[in-house]
Amino acid sequence: MARGLAGALALASALVPGGGGAAADYANPILFADYSDPDVIRVGRDFYLVASSFHFSPGLPVLKSRDLVHWTIAGHVLPRLPFADAYDMVPPFTLTDAVSKPVGAGLRYARGVWAPAIRFHAGRYYVYWPTPDEGAYMATATRPEGPWSAPVRVLAGPGYEDPCPFWDDDGTAWLIHGKVGAGPLILHRMSADGTRVLDEGRTIVDDPKDLPVLEGPKLLKRNGYYYIWAPFGGVETGAQVVLRARTIAGPYERRVVLAPGTTAVQGPHQGGYVETPSGQGWFVHFNSTGAFGRIAYLEPVHWQDDWPLVGDPIPGRPGTGQPVAQHVVPDVPPAPASIATSDDFAGARLGMQWEWNHNPDDRMWSLAERPGWLRLHATPAQALVTAHNTLTQILWGPSSRITARFDLARMADGQRAGLAMFQARPVWIGSVRAGGVTRVTLSIAGEERSGPIVAGNDLRLRVTVGADQQAAFAYSIDRGRSFVAFGAPQPLHFAWWKGARPALFSYSTAPTPAGAVDIDWVRVERPVR
Repeated sequence: MARGLAGALALASALVPGGGGAAADYANPILFADYSDPDVIRVGRDFYLVASSFHFSPGLPVLKSRDLVHWTIAGHVLPRLPFADAYDMVPPFTLTDAVSKPVGAGLRYARGVWAPAIRFHAGRYYVYWPTPDEGAYMATATRPEGPWSAPVRVLAGPGYEDPCPFWDDDGTAWLIHGKVGAGPLILHRMSADGTRVLDEGRTIVDDPKDLPVLEGPKLLKRNGYYYIWAPFGGVETGAQVVLRARTIAGPYERRVVLAPGTTAVQGPHQGGYVETPSGQGWFVHFNSTGAFGRIAYLEPVHWQDDWPLVGDPIPGRPGTGQPVAQHVVPDVPPAPASIATSDDFAGARLGMQWEWNHNPDDRMWSLAERPGWLRLHATPAQALVTAHNTLTQILWGPSSRITARFDLARMADGQRAGLAMFQARPVWIGSVRAGGVTRVTLSIAGEERSGPIVAGNDLRLRVTVGADQQAAFAYSIDRGRSFVAFGAPQPLHFAWWKGARPALFSYSTAPTPAGAVDIDWVRVERPVR
């Protein structure tokens, strides 16, 4: 029932009635969720979108749509993050590493999978992405759902950013990318199979004065022109430029095609261009939205004199558009769908909406030990940000309410378990067991506040996030008949390049960690009415 409610609300928020019997309009954002750095392609009737996932595992989600407005999760390119031991949270590390120095030994907060690109070539899907410490990688598959090949490192070493492949009409392969910190765009020849570069690369665009913080290049060809779509000016308040040339190495002329204008979307940033089967153009990009992360917008694209006109025209700025609040839907059949959020843990596998904080320790969680429940064994940690097996999903806006049912019968002294809003200084409500007594507890950035004793084993926890990006916490010890607020609402924030996330956790500060917690279900209502 919860899944059905979520789906209905998602559909209602995505479509608004059209006037005069015309086709319905869609409303932006199309994904009020942190699918950052999106890139998109069409293969046949299907559209596919990939997004950055940073330190979360499985990594690199692949979304699927039939109409560019409604999306589901098809799979993930990376079952685990294999790039370094730190993605497994291998000690040593300290709390300071996680809060102030997220690249500390044993941790990779804010690192991992940065902006990806997806392409379809010669019957195969290709995804390229960088990790800022280890290099630029690719993987390939015959189906977007996978299985995907093991990652191949195309460029080794730190400092590469936002790689995008391109196969030209004559079969030659190319790779364009930026550098961490943004700046010049560099072009390489690649092997035909896309697994390695064949040269040192050449800088083809470098203009820090007029195009500062240039990044996220997407290379494509249309009507004999080579185009580079790229954001510049920074994540919060940047704009989109399109560069074009008759030869792939340039020289490129440019036009700013999308800017904030008079809209509330003050940073129409990185994204991908795609066409429907009829040739209608669309641009999917993100806008940074604080604790909700970087959420996805869909803009119409019209072509004039081989330049794209994106969104609504800005008066007095010929050729430059601004984001649309709503627009007539793409010229493809509507295909209502939604991304799952709620879960009753009845399956043999976790739902695809779930991602662990770093790679999990698979010995310490199970869906089989108690069928129909998720069991999280307590892992050793001094704080949530250094705990293994924290299970998260993306927070949906403009508001959400997340409720979960816990069975505390297996808790042990020193154990903490509960429902968090996961961020650099997480806030959580849960249970703490000490001296044989279990209490409801609220933790704010590591400072715990004890509440009432839980006499039984049934504890229900709730967090409600409003459009003000504050989280209100509540609990029920009477099997859900009533919920009691605990503490004042707490501000959420953007950190580690990600929005805040609802999360389930279990860890122990005891010298000899023990105990487990069972979770029956998680119910997500969005938006909160």
